[in-house]
Amino acid sequence: MIVKNIKIKNFRNYETLQIDFNDNINIVYGKNGSGKTNLLESIYVLAFTKSHRFLIGNNLIKTGTDTAVVKGTILNNISYNLEVILSKNNKQVKIDNDEVKKIGDYIDKTNIVVFYTEDLELIKGIPSIRRKYLNSELSQISINYFNVLTDFNKLLKMRNDYLKKISDGEKVDLNYFDILTEYFVAKSVFIYQMRDKFIQKLNKICPKIYQKITGHEGFEIVNHPSVNFTDYKAETLKKELTAMLEDNFDKELKLKTTLYGPHRDDFDFILNGQNLKNYGSQGQQRVAVITLKLSEIEILKDYKQTSPIVLLDDVFSELDIQKRESLLTYINHDCQVIITTTDLDSIDKSLLENAKLINIDNGKVVKGDEINE
Repeated sequence: MIVKNIKIKNFRNYETLQIDFNDNINIVYGKNGSGKTNLLESIYVLAFTKSHRFLIGNNLIKTGTDTAVVKGTILNNISYNLEVILSKNNKQVKIDNDEVKKIGDYIDKTNIVVFYTEDLELIKGIPSIRRKYLNSELSQISINYFNVLTDFNKLLKMRNDYLKKISDGEKVDLNYFDILTEYFVAKSVFIYQMRDKFIQKLNKICPKIYQKITGHEGFEIVNHPSVNFTDYKAETLKKELTAMLEDNFDKELKLKTTLYGPHRDDFDFILNGQNLKNYGSQGQQRVAVITLKLSEIEILKDYKQTSPIVLLDDVFSELDIQKRESLLTYINHDCQVIITTTDLDSIDKSLLENAKLINIDNGKVVKGDEINE
């Protein structure tokens, strides 16, 4: 899978930009703040209609304008022309100029793995960051997961609204609340099973990659659901989550929110029994995240039968030579790779020789064949 080109209008710091990409290696270079990361972000938005950056505001529209447009061509056996139009209160997506009403039908067209400097927050940050990661990756793998998650979020909001009304003494239909809870549990069961399978797959791949990069064993990812389930069979999940919600109904009423379910889950990065969040060095944490992302590539290849597009945002400057080489071993064969850097000296010379170089300065291409309209 490759992105052939991208056209941007009024996105972040870009007014207009058009770039054609190499099918293999592309290196985007320039000073900090020039727009390199925003360019990668636009590719991600083209694929998934939203940003991957959890530490940066989601206002993707250039200041002083009302609408941002991202267009591009994705090649995966056949070619798709994708378009995302963002306005203050609306989002419109198109495939081959035809508007798509269901976001799930749109995001199913593209697979992307992104490495960027904020990834350490996957380890050090709050649980919602890790849940967002799981949801994003599983939505790439399974359109059913995306659709169920969408339904789950609606049901969660409705259930929370009912809890507030009941707590405030409003008259509500308690039978309807029970039905909401039943549907909430049913969607939760699917999400739990998908997450468990995904983490199991990660734990088959991650330890091998971590050992190859560092020479050390003992790396794993440990799931921490909000309910300590006996197992992940559908009937067990349904029975035990339902019981937990029933047993804690009074507590939920007091707090006016749903306390148990996939929206409260978390997972940890563990090395030899130690949580890397609390006991790992920054170097160990960085390698753990790289290991996770490299595992994504293998899983997406397996599920989707095609290599994902790989975006590397200034990752090389953070790694020593050995780890750079290990990273390239996994991505430099059959994946299209788009790399950003402030320093071309941090990139291996053999990589530079085979790459398309794109120099970005203040939201404009200043060197290469690209066009600033």
